[in-house]
Amino acid sequence: MTRLFLCINLVLALPSAFAEPVTLSRVNELSTAEQPAWKAYLELSRTNVLADAAAVQAEVRANQMPDAVRAPSGGDFKLKAKVGDAWFASDEARQLADTILSYQTPSGGWSKHLGFHKGPRSPGMLWTSQNEPGQPAHYVATFDNGSTTAEMNFLARVWQATKRDDCKAGFIRGINFILAAQFPNGGWPQVYPLEGGYHDDITFNDDAMTHVLELLQDITRAEPAYAFLDEHQRQQAATALAAGIGCVLKMQIVQDGKKTAWCAQHDALTLQPAPARKLEPATLSGSESAHLLGFLMTIPHPTPEVVTAIESGLAWLERVKITGLSHANHAGKTTYEANAAVTEIRWARFYDLTNSRPVYPGRDGIVYDTFSAMAAKNKLGYDYYSSQPGSIIKTGQKKWRKMLAQESGK
Repeated sequence: MTRLFLCINLVLALPSAFAEPVTLSRVNELSTAEQPAWKAYLELSRTNVLADAAAVQAEVRANQMPDAVRAPSGGDFKLKAKVGDAWFASDEARQLADTILSYQTPSGGWSKHLGFHKGPRSPGMLWTSQNEPGQPAHYVATFDNGSTTAEMNFLARVWQATKRDDCKAGFIRGINFILAAQFPNGGWPQVYPLEGGYHDDITFNDDAMTHVLELLQDITRAEPAYAFLDEHQRQQAATALAAGIGCVLKMQIVQDGKKTAWCAQHDALTLQPAPARKLEPATLSGSESAHLLGFLMTIPHPTPEVVTAIESGLAWLERVKITGLSHANHAGKTTYEANAAVTEIRWARFYDLTNSRPVYPGRDGIVYDTFSAMAAKNKLGYDYYSSQPGSIIKTGQKKWRKMLAQESGK
């Protein structure tokens, strides 16, 4: 009874039980000065929604098909080779580039979990594998699971190896997509054109916005793979990057007067922590915050505001680290048990917004105060603990402090 009471109180303490999409009615509640930019954003999003759908329907009519067909499903798309590898000039890479370009939406992005292994997209095929024909469009183009940024990086590497004009053009369309998708306040949604629900939130989950910032920073550094971009395009990327970083700094959550970390999602208009699915309430995120700090530590000549954000985030990670926890698998089910002999350091996936205590949300919509209580009543979808932030605290921080010392001349 006590545990249930604590869990209910915790849920009620969250900013909102439901994700709020970006709508015209909400935009109309903004200040008069803010409204024009947001209304223009909504209008462009709507235009792109119609353009993406119209392109498929035109193909359906031209090929006298009864209806569109669903795209094949696949796993997350990741680069197969390292930067500079000769593989990017291979026939296999050429064929993959053809396939990837065929799935680029008219608005310029890519969906997730596409079956690129099945070959190029066919006429009349949906841009996404995430919904059936006739159902509401779902993840037509997204930054989730590394989508869009991964395809763009691949095209840039193929161009670097082959100088293919179509790969260059596809990348530039991708940059224009990123610029169009950026909110007036500098953040990026998970899905663009806007889909509604938590997909409209500024999203760090699965490092969605962090991947966008990393790509923009690589462009501003004039890396060889992006040599085809002109000065105007690089300046556009730099402007978007600066706005994105500014937005990140505004979203860092404060507890008892101290900056801490970030939520996996933040409301696009208020920048407040926001929930997503039932098992993803508004909480401080361990891994995503660490990865975001890792990006911030790569910024050359950081401003005092960026330095403060990093120092605060590192201090928070140090405060909330977890030790003395053993990991095992019993009958196919993951378990974590207290064990003082275990020295490995872990971080929870979710931390309470008010006191940074680890919490364990289940698929049943209840936020439990222990992993065991949650696991006893829920199917586990992903790890609730991670050791990844450790590399940020150790290796990443070491490199960052060395960079700061070199830039200050010490």
